Amino acid sequence: MTSRPAPSHPGGVPRVGPYAAGPPPRALNVVAPTLTRFGLRELVRGVEIWATLAAFVVRAVVVHVVRHPRDVVRWRRAGPARHDLAVAASTGLVGAFMALGPTFVKLGQMIASSPGMFPAPLADACLRTLDDVPPFPVDKVLEIVEDDLGAAADDVFDAVDPVPLSAASIAQVHGCVLRDGRQAVLKVQRPDIADRMNRDLRIMFRIARLVDRTRTGHLMNAPGVVEDLHQVTNEELNFALEAYRQAQFRDHIGDFGDNAWITAPEIYWDHCGPHVICMERLFGTPMDRFAEVRERGIDGELVLRRGLKVWMEAALVHGPFHGDVHAGNIWVLDDGRAAYLDFGIMGELPDAHREAVRAAQYTVMIDGDYTRIVRSWQTIGILTDDVGPVDEVAARLKLVLDPMFDLTLGEVSLAELLRQQLELQREYGARAVRELVLVSKQLMYFERYAKELAPAYNMARDLFLVQNVFPEAVASACAERGITLPDDSVPNIAAAPPPAASAPGEA
Repeated sequence: MTSRPAPSHPGGVPRVGPYAAGPPPRALNVVAPTLTRFGLRELVRGVEIWATLAAFVVRAVVVHVVRHPRDVVRWRRAGPARHDLAVAASTGLVGAFMALGPTFVKLGQMIASSPGMFPAPLADACLRTLDDVPPFPVDKVLEIVEDDLGAAADDVFDAVDPVPLSAASIAQVHGCVLRDGRQAVLKVQRPDIADRMNRDLRIMFRIARLVDRTRTGHLMNAPGVVEDLHQVTNEELNFALEAYRQAQFRDHIGDFGDNAWITAPEIYWDHCGPHVICMERLFGTPMDRFAEVRERGIDGELVLRRGLKVWMEAALVHGPFHGDVHAGNIWVLDDGRAAYLDFGIMGELPDAHREAVRAAQYTVMIDGDYTRIVRSWQTIGILTDDVGPVDEVAARLKLVLDPMFDLTLGEVSLAELLRQQLELQREYGARAVRELVLVSKQLMYFERYAKELAPAYNMARDLFLVQNVFPEAVASACAERGITLPDDSVPNIAAAPPPAASAPGEA
């Protein structure tokens, strides 16, 4: 980065962006163009997509068959041969996703982060899409910044690093220095990405409706997957909404006078615009760099408990919660705190669903009354009213689930717990609830970190997580059980070492 002398401003008043006083309400509206429109541009792009998908999949399968000719004879029988062909086809499909660009990379990321909802070979192959995508030129970055803020980057920032810290399907991030010397980052949206992604989504939706006619495609609800991706993508494309949600999440962390060890980057509104988010720069280590976390002598279990507590309070009390807690979005900072990053995907449970999750947490954590869960599941439609006597269904749930909740994460998997729940759903004719899928996905991320950093931790019985959700009940239960919870009111960050000159990671 290079520094420049501060420019003079008319009347001595520095230039500010359009959101200096915060985004106007209309800027927070998500405008998602229709999925059903189909014109000449979609037709041309559709031909390109079909040709690319076919070419990559056929090539991958042919290469596999040439190397393993016997698999052609045995592919109809379940077993290794059929599995290997599925792996080859999935690898080819993901290669096509990468070649087709951001929209299909985003689809791959959705599949990779929802392994229980898709065939294992496809979900595993899609892990490749989680890697960074190529960046776009810095000249275009500076042009977008100028268009958004109404002034050249030279006039607004002391320095902007031309080399991006990261690049993803919708945006890329550059380090910068504000005129007052604060270290910050700029998240800049890719040029013309909204039009391109929505055009691809319209084509993808047509493909999904064709796939839905197949048995596997129908089980996956392919059109529903694209509809979800359409909504999530257009939310992510609204940078004003993302910055607003991040600011709200950050502001709520300390609502109860604790959670001082968890943070999120501050939004610098006077440097934000429709396609640019400027925020505080934090230095630290991504959560999944387990060896680095251990080398720093960090109590991994306590960090996880603190982070999960904040996430659960967001979901069960405040409303909007972080909907993409993969390791790149949770960092252990150099000053000892942990931070949530990247608020492009957020979830918010409707009131009835939030109450159902609260009911489940109260039952598991406090009193073991599974009739509460049955009634709440009936309210939100997981169970029908005629499923049977509430007491009998509750007893069945308790018999199956309670022993699993007593195990540590080293002894049980949330994936196994979800499998048990699916079996119960089939037994009682229960319906899956889309609103709870995002919650389950985040808990599985937390499980992954806990299995590495705190395998003896029992997430399901940790009263600390709901200390502010059910304060009186938790206080009573702690007194009865002789449990002392961590005091998170004041962090000792003043004694922490300053950020290293070459930090292990930057956000």
